[in-house]
This record gives sequence, structure tokens and C-alpha cells, in this order.
Amino acid sequence: MTKDGQKTDGGAGPVFLVDGSSYIFRAYHALPNLTNASGMATGAAFGFAQMVLKLLEDYGPAELGVVFDPKGPTFRSEIYPEYKAHRPPMPEDLAEQLPYIHRLVEAFGLPMLVEEGVEADDVIGTLAVQAESLGCEVMIVTGDKDMAQLVDGHTRLLDTMKNRLIDEDAVRERWGVPPSAIADLLALVGDKVDNIPGVPGIGEKTAAKLLQTYGSVENLLDHLHELKGKQRERLEEHAEQLRLSKDLTTIRRELDLDRTLDDLRRHAEDVPVLQELFRELEFHSLARELGALEGEAEASAYEAVTDEDELAVLGERLGEAERFAFDTETTSLSAERADLVGLSFAVEAGTGYYVPVGHTGEGADRQLPAERVREALEPLLGNAQPKVGHNLKYDLSVLHRADYRVTGPFHDTMLMSYVLNPTRHNHSMDNLATERLGRATTSYTEVAGKGAKQVTFDRVPVAEAVDYAGEDAEVTLALYESLAPELEAEPRLWAIYEELELPLMPVLAKIERTGVRLDLDLLGQLSEEMAGEMQRAEEQAYAIAGREFNLGSPKQIQTILFDELELPVLKRTPKGAPSTNEEVLTQLAEDYPLPARILEHRGLSKLKSTYTDALPKLINPETGRVHTNYHQANTATGRLSSAEPNLQNIPVRTEQGRRIRKAFVPEEGWTMVAADYSQIELRLMAHLSGDQRLREAFAHGEDVHAATAAEVFGAASADAVQPAQRRAAKAINFGLIYGMSAWGLARQLEIPQEDAQAYINAYFERYPGVRAYMDATRERAREQGFVETLRGRRLYLPDIHARNPGVRAAAERTAINAPLQGTAADIIKQAMIAVDRWLEGEGMATRMLMQVHDELVFEAPPEELAALQQALPGLMTGGNDELEVPLEVEIGTGANWEEAH
Repeated sequence: MTKDGQKTDGGAGPVFLVDGSSYIFRAYHALPNLTNASGMATGAAFGFAQMVLKLLEDYGPAELGVVFDPKGPTFRSEIYPEYKAHRPPMPEDLAEQLPYIHRLVEAFGLPMLVEEGVEADDVIGTLAVQAESLGCEVMIVTGDKDMAQLVDGHTRLLDTMKNRLIDEDAVRERWGVPPSAIADLLALVGDKVDNIPGVPGIGEKTAAKLLQTYGSVENLLDHLHELKGKQRERLEEHAEQLRLSKDLTTIRRELDLDRTLDDLRRHAEDVPVLQELFRELEFHSLARELGALEGEAEASAYEAVTDEDELAVLGERLGEAERFAFDTETTSLSAERADLVGLSFAVEAGTGYYVPVGHTGEGADRQLPAERVREALEPLLGNAQPKVGHNLKYDLSVLHRADYRVTGPFHDTMLMSYVLNPTRHNHSMDNLATERLGRATTSYTEVAGKGAKQVTFDRVPVAEAVDYAGEDAEVTLALYESLAPELEAEPRLWAIYEELELPLMPVLAKIERTGVRLDLDLLGQLSEEMAGEMQRAEEQAYAIAGREFNLGSPKQIQTILFDELELPVLKRTPKGAPSTNEEVLTQLAEDYPLPARILEHRGLSKLKSTYTDALPKLINPETGRVHTNYHQANTATGRLSSAEPNLQNIPVRTEQGRRIRKAFVPEEGWTMVAADYSQIELRLMAHLSGDQRLREAFAHGEDVHAATAAEVFGAASADAVQPAQRRAAKAINFGLIYGMSAWGLARQLEIPQEDAQAYINAYFERYPGVRAYMDATRERAREQGFVETLRGRRLYLPDIHARNPGVRAAAERTAINAPLQGTAADIIKQAMIAVDRWLEGEGMATRMLMQVHDELVFEAPPEELAALQQALPGLMTGGNDELEVPLEVEIGTGANWEEAH
């Protein structure tokens, strides 16, 4: 069969039978939280309409019926009153969507079938038989496994959500039995949801084996004497129940229906009704898809601004608005390399404006001069009106590069979403639009093409760019209207958004624009040295193995280590092969030389490819500096992360990592300054736990690791602690924060596990407040499903009640550590804002260059160095009066980052 659904053997075209109930529930669970502006749930209707449009577009069926279950009981309820008796009622937010779904089916021109007293499965089964008798192929569109019993040489299942066609072979492969035995399989296993009893103790695999031998429930019951033990007893005891279950699971195929195949002729879509429904439900993207399906262009809600009159009208509307949303279109994802192509604006739902300024393709002759647009719009972008964006940090840097002066107040919908739920995986505008607004936005590839044929946005025709760009601004405004009330309803979260994340955003934009200088000669030298070290590690590995092999090939390493050298297998991959991951090699390296050489080679290779070779390529030729990109909405704890380059992952404890840090240098003649919080998470543990001994150690300025060692190992004083004891205490102090077990501590200290457990027990005996904090935090996490930082930032823990002990334990470790990491992140963000304001206020030339973990890095001219060193500790520790334990900041200076650190 071809994709448009036509048979290739000359017979009649296929009949499509859509299991409407299956569609609805799958759509409901895929998109459960969508609402329109009136607050009505729309997720199921949106998903249903999407699936119907995809089916029509992909297959173009001429004969199609959408079958729904009727209200009230069916004949199965008469056979067995308990059938589906325990099913909960349909959720209210789904029930209110059903009338709209039925109206959508009718407006799509699709026959809708509902037979009183007969389930959709039986209607579909009967119509399938009728179609087969006329020589038609049948495509049953469903995700319901019960329908597999209808599959035969003429009837197949089509799962459009997984883009999968299920024929007889696929049924056998999935369930281990032919379609003719699916009802028997379901009868043996039973179904708790539908309250079909089945036979206790028989699962799907056992049922399949029985049916492979006996073919059917009836034949199985006739041969029970061939079975043995409990299996026979169970089947004999529940024989009648099994026959009843078979009756319930069998789809009827010869019912006398009110509707026949003649009623399945698809009619033309009622486009005005569909468009009205889409507008009411706010399915804007589907409205555009419908226009494409009909070969008609929907009247655009977005306008191009290409002459002086239109620019004046836009200026008036922006100036009169309470707030407006804006977005930029550019030539690059890198803000430091991106040229401005256009600006889009929105002041109300459903409309948007696009001002092209840098297009070079079709329609470029109609755009206003870039300087004229800046002259008209800069005063609006720089006034006191609230301005809304999504990932505004990027737009601010792009506009700064284009000589726009843009000032707040700002709102950023990406940051709003992040503060509401930092554990959410993706805060992109497209994802949020789908989930919160029920809108599938236009993708970049739809206007710019894919792969090798993709063009930069300046080459997209202006006429095609208008809807894409206008939609970005309009959707951003709609997201603000959806997110703001929810965030404002949580005062502590609103404070984090308004007092931390928003003011930090332009500070990060400034840091990114500044960039940092690199010593290219040193990087080149390091790259050559690492290449030599890699070669030596390689040669040593060959000598140990007795032959050459590829040190980058897990398969070859596996063969060498476990087949030829017969090293112990510590762990296996999901497919059963011996694992060669870093954890395994690290353990093996304690006793065997070859894994140590492989790890050394891997580490050098990663540093060389990621930093010494890659950093020079990342230098911006316009600035001569490398500009990292800080992700402000990427980590669950609130910490910043960075990319291209990732500054957080340069190792600080290895010689090679420290050598790479030497290549980060300040402006010629200036000094690198590093300000690092001292043991901030341990100090926060002392505050949060309230442990008196731990607090006293920090309050008196003691070496906290030596103090802990004295407590744990019973030394007379901190001064009497041996270096090995201090190292062990340091491992305990930091390890417990991250949930380290006795096994992990034993490995790190290279001591027996029972000794490690004794150290941990002694620690908790001397610091009972820490144990009490950990226990209370776990319990609080279980009760409320989240934990909070001191300022109220939340980290949700969906796995805190997981059945899997390992998954649950990981969530508990996160619950303990997240308030510490998150509070530390909040403190350093507050510090960055304070330092930036001080530098601005004092008119300083000093620049903030980097934020890495608990450290801020600056470059300062000689005349400002002393003032900066004096001011930084107070600026970075101020505003934390609620802390019972003092914060400390260590200041270092040098000719490069490593010297300053």
C-alpha cells in the first residue's frame, strides 16, 4: 500500500475505521494541561484534531468512519454486571471537551458512528468484516491491543502516534500468538481496568505458551489433564470464569448495525466551522495547517511593517500599550556573531507585527532602512514600559550589537517557567506554547529549510518571514499572560524571579559580550604536549596488552581486557557485554596497569579535543575573545551552566586542568582577580542543620575539616589531627552533602567499608544536627513533593515515592543536597547583581569575566585593583543577614586565571 492509502494490487481502496475513544484518551494523556484563555481544558481536543489532520494529510482516505463508545451500559454489562464497574468516571476536564471533539469530527466531514448498547470495538469489528466481504482492505486506526484480534490478510492496525502498521506477523512477534488467539490471551490474563477476571497467576508469557500449544481457551480446557501442578489447579478452579472472560474479550463481528459501509463516505471539510472551532479553542497552528490542507492560505494575523505609515502606526500602538512583547530575528544563534534581520512585536492576543531590516532575499527591496527603524523604535525599547521576551538575554545582546539602547523593566517567559518548575526539562517557547496554550508554533525549518538546503534567516523571503516572526512575539505575550498570574500567586517564587533571575539576566548578557582573552601560544604548546603524553600512554598500553589496538574503541578494549587478559568483569551493559565505562575502568585501575593507561589516554584526549584544540576555534575574530553562553534556565538547583566553551568542566584538581586555566588571561597590562566562596555549602549545612558544634567551628574561624577530624577520630584538638585524618574528614564533610555511602567513602579513602561506616557513624554522633536535618528533609520531601532553598526556590522530586529503591534513594539524596546547592546558587547570583551595580555606580573599568561554580573572575586595570579587592568580600557576602554562619570570600590575583585562583 502506498502512503496515500491506495492499494497497489488493483482492488478497492482501503476503508479506514478510527477508534475515536482510543484517540481521545491518548490525546488526553499526551497533552493534559492545555487550556484556552477562558480556562477551559483543550488538550484532548487539540491532540485529537492533530491526529485527524495527520491521518488525512498522510493517507487521504476516501472512506472513513470515526467510532465512539456510547453512553451507558452495553451488552457486556448484561453478560457480566461487574464489567468495567470499577472504572472511575471520566475526568471532568476531559468530559467538557467531548462536545467539541464531536463537532470537530463533523466539521472535518467524517462520518461519526455511535451505536447504543454496543462498544466501538464491536462496531469496528462488524464494519471490518463487511468491508472484507466486498474485497476492501481495512485500516483500523487505534492504539488498543484488543483490536489485534481483528488483524488478518485484509485488515491491519495503524498506530499513527507511533507511525506503525501492525499486520499478522507483527501481532505474532509482539504477543507470541496469532491474531485469532488474542481474545484467548486477553481472557487468560484478564484486565483490571475493565474488570475482566481472567485466571489468577497467569501472566502474558504463560498465556502465550499455553496458546502456542493448545491454540484456544476452549481447546486448553479440553486438555487440562495434560497439565500439572498449580497451573492445572488454577485453570480447573477458574474454568467458568475463563469462559466468561473469553466471551467478554471477544470482539463481535456480525452485529446488526444502524450504520453500514455506505455511510462511511468522507465529505468535504466545513472550513468556516473548523476555523471557528480552532479560533474558539485557540488552535492557531492547526488553523494554518487546515489552510495548507485545503490549498488555501489562512488570512494572516501578522502584519509586515515596510513603510513609514506602517512604522508610525506600530509606534503608536506600542506606545499606548500597557506592555508589549518583542523578539529579534538574526543570522546566527551566537549573539556575538548575529546580525539583526528583523524585529517583531505584539501588544495583544492574535496579532503581531514584523519589521524587516536585514533581509537579502525576496522582498528585501520593500524593507525600511535599518537606521530609520532604529531611530523610530529605540525610544520605545528604551522607555519605562514593561517589555516581554523569551530568552531576553540573547535579544538584548543582539540589539546591543546593532547599537540599540534597550532598558527595562523586563519580563522573560523562559525565566518565569524556570522559576515555577526548574526540574522541567525544556523551557523553550515552542514547548511551552504547546503545553500551556495548546498551540504548535511554526518551526524554523518550515521557513528556512532543512539540512544542507537550510538558509540563514536573512535569505528567507520577507512574506514568509512575517508569520513566523510575528507569531514568536505574539506567543511570547500569550505565555506571559498564562505564566504571570501563576507565578504572582507564589510570593516567594515571584521574589526569586523579580529580585534574582530578572536582574541577573542583563548582567549575564554583559559578561557574555565581554568575553575573555586566551593565550593562544600557550594553548598550542599545551596541545602539542598532550599529544605527546597521549602517544606515550598509547605505547605503554600496547606494551601491556602485547599488541596494538584502538584505545577509543569500547569493543576492542573489551576484547583485550576480558578475553585476552582475563580481567574480572565488574559490570555488564544492558545487552550483557562486559562494561568498559569510566567507573569500571577506575575500579580496575586500582589493581591493573592497562585500565590506568586507558583512563589517562581518555582524559588527555577529552581535554585536548574539548579545550586546547577547540578554544582557539571559538575566538570571535571581531573581539579577539572567546564568549561563553550562560544557561540561566538549565539546572534543577538554580546553578548556572555554560557552553561553547563549558567553563564549569575544566578540571581544577588535575595538573592538565590547571595548565588550561593558565591560558585564560586578562587585558594586556591588567590583572586577573578571582573571588571564591570558602566552603559555602558546608557553611549552609551548618546553618540549615543548626548543629551547634559545626556552627561553632565556622564561627571561631577554625579549619572545619581539622575540627571534624578531631571530633570523628577523637584527637585532643584540631592541631593534633594528622594529615590523613584531615583528608578523611574532608571527604566525609563534602561526601555526606552529596549523599555519599559508606561504600563510596571506602573507595575514595581506599579503606575497608566497615571502617568507612564507622567514620560516618562517628560523624553523626558528633554532629547530631546534621543527621536530624537530613532525616527531616527526606520526610518533608516525601510529604510535599519538593524541597526549597532559603529564599524559597523549589526543586520538585517526582521520584521521591518511586517503587524502585535505587531511584527513590537518588531522589532522597537530591532532596538533601538541592537546598544547599540551590541556596549557594542564589547567593552567588545575588552577589553578581550587587557587584555589577557597584561597578556601574562607581564608573569602574573592571569587567566581570566568568562565573564558575562558587567563583567570580574579573579583569581589573592597575588603578582599580586595590578598590576591587577591598569591596568584593562585602558585596559578595552582603544581603545574607539571616545566615547564622558567616560567609567568607577568598580573593586571589595573578597574571592568569590559575594564578588568581
